Amino acid sequence: QVQLVESGGGLVQVGGSLRLSCAATGSTLEASGLGWFLGWFRQAPGKEREFVATISWSGLLRTNADSVKGRFTISKDNANNTVTLQMNNLKSEDTAVYYCAAAAGPRLAESVRAYDYWGQGTQVTVSS
Repeated sequence: QVQLVESGGGLVQVGGSLRLSCAATGSTLEASGLGWFLGWFRQAPGKEREFVATISWSGLLRTNADSVKGRFTISKDNANNTVTLQMNNLKSEDTAVYYCAAAAGPRLAESVRAYDYWGQGTQVTVSS
């Protein structure tokens, strides 16, 4: 069993930066992170949940969606078992609820269907 809790959302102006964090806990994950991967997704009202970025538990493999490449960076903080999403040069289109997700598997995935565990989400609002 895995529990995910997001934090760090808020209001930021266009061109600004924001850093989201996801605390990942659970007996299964704590026993062994082998084969696990984590991701960030976002969802705006009336829109489908959209892939943002994913990272292996080791932190060595990562992939970003084309819409955020060059602006967002996903990373894993081994000191406190958290996954972060550093968001730079934010645009109004980035406004959404951001969700952290996790799954057990041998490779990274970009599909919502691939993830087994989800956090409650944190709101990010980008304004001019």
